[in-house]
Amino acid sequence: MATENKNLSVYDKTKIPNATSLRFGIVVSEWNAEITNALLKGAQEALLDCGALSKNIIQWNVPGSFELVFGCKKMIASQQVNAVIAIGSVIRGETSHFDFVCSATAEGIKDLNTAGEVPVIFCVLTDDTWQQAKDRSGGKHGNKGTEAAIAAIQMAVLGR
Repeated sequence: MATENKNLSVYDKTKIPNATSLRFGIVVSEWNAEITNALLKGAQEALLDCGALSKNIIQWNVPGSFELVFGCKKMIASQQVNAVIAIGSVIRGETSHFDFVCSATAEGIKDLNTAGEVPVIFCVLTDDTWQQAKDRSGGKHGNKGTEAAIAAIQMAVLGR
């Protein structure tokens, strides 16, 4: 595994653009809430650490990861954000439902990026086990929410 025993969430703030003048949207799946709330916390903390103002971070919740695409689309249309972070967690079960949700969500977020002017950051964990999800939402592999926030800042600046 590429991230085995590595925390990729550490960033050098001096190399990240200041986010003070940027507006961010975060659309969060309520499914697997323990994981998605930890990802949300990582994203919010990183945005604030890099200068984003709390009043410029808008959060919406959706029922599950499949609904992230619609939530992101509506947020872009109505909130004048510079970037959106889509946060979700899909954990493999006994059926192929996992594959359909992961594929459709990734494809939908890709479509938003290719069709629009506002970058949408893919922060959807697609893990085989609950432990893998915990490891990537504040555990031994860091917090993918933090990584998504840094990507959102970089892409928002690029999109200006």
